[in-house]
Amino acid sequence: MDIRRFSSTDSDFDSKLKALLAFETAQDDSIDLVVANILRDVKKRGDASVLEYTNRFDKTNASSLASLEVPHAELKQALDNLPNEQRAALQHAADRVKKYHEKQVMTSWNYTEDDGTLLGQKITALDRVGLYVPGGKAAYPSSVLMNAIPAKVAGVKELIMVVPTPNGEKNALVLAAAAVCGIDRVFCIGGAQAVAALAYGTETVPQVDKIVGPGNAYVAAAKRRVFGVVGIDMVAGPSEILVICDGKTNPDWVAMDLFSQAEHDELAQAILLSPDASFLDEVTQSICRLVEEMPRKDIIKTSFQDRGALILVCDLEEAAEISNYIAPEHLELSLENPLEFSKKIKHAGAIFMGRDTCEALGDYCAGPNHVLPTSRTARFSSPLGVYDFQKRSSMIMVSSDGAQVLGKVAATLAYGEGLHAHARSAEYRLKA
Repeated sequence: MDIRRFSSTDSDFDSKLKALLAFETAQDDSIDLVVANILRDVKKRGDASVLEYTNRFDKTNASSLASLEVPHAELKQALDNLPNEQRAALQHAADRVKKYHEKQVMTSWNYTEDDGTLLGQKITALDRVGLYVPGGKAAYPSSVLMNAIPAKVAGVKELIMVVPTPNGEKNALVLAAAAVCGIDRVFCIGGAQAVAALAYGTETVPQVDKIVGPGNAYVAAAKRRVFGVVGIDMVAGPSEILVICDGKTNPDWVAMDLFSQAEHDELAQAILLSPDASFLDEVTQSICRLVEEMPRKDIIKTSFQDRGALILVCDLEEAAEISNYIAPEHLELSLENPLEFSKKIKHAGAIFMGRDTCEALGDYCAGPNHVLPTSRTARFSSPLGVYDFQKRSSMIMVSSDGAQVLGKVAATLAYGEGLHAHARSAEYRLKA
């Protein structure tokens, strides 16, 4: 197995690193054209359009869009029928995710100035949110938890879930997760047509205020196009993991942690930084040995060969600098005193500290959200959270005395901008 390896002391290290991180995010024109036509059609024809696309792409034979809504009784039955161990794990994960996100709830505040002017901020939840959950061969109940729970904690009144069901096959674990989260309505539709239904509304599917959740290239293209009509969480790229290790962790552990992201798809990225060259040799051996045991070994091999790397650094200080440039989605600090070392980290979606803290725990049950910024966007964006489902309104109540001061300031600035109505409006409040 060919594993890319280089050193920070290489004369062309910067160009090698940039090439490694390069990822073409430009939208495929053919996909974008298909999506544009679907969105236009759904906006025009509503239910009929969504039904036609669903029957065509998912190979179903539904007679109406209403028939594709899953009754609450079916959600509860899916939960009740889960094996005890699976149901307990699902509930345990949901409880931890809820507990963590309850700490994020923002509250309204205000203050009153000496002249009686009141200023503040009012926090309100979104009214209705759409949650897209991938369907088909893969089942992602964890995606349901991570997107639905913070929305519910934020106080969203209604949560609409859409999930494709190719050949009419529903995934019990996904439906059970919807029951655990208290999702209000579930529709068995997917693709760009589902995004369009949520964004524009149809006779059966209500229009939402924001759409969250992952999907394929068509879903991502649709979310880009409807942004502005509704809000979206983010358009995420391939999954990433960066491990910084001092060379004292079991190399098999590190190899498997790298695999945990590489197995997502061929475009996923797994990188290891270490100042210990012999440790990189050991991890290489572990990778080559363990990959043969993996059911998704072909995907892992392609991911490593195309976008993976083991990088020798001068010291851990340099590792922190390189990490901040990479701004990874998932960052594992597999070293001594990881909490202290984390102070050096400025840009990362989620930071996993200590040798026992594998990224997989964050994907499912640690508590923090697993919807994270990718492709270096952690430089300026954050994990999905309660704050994505709440919005802020400024509160302003100027007293009569306050208007005498602020009116003169506003009028002066408004005249300077040539906006005389602004100025006169403020001056009307001035006492003679």
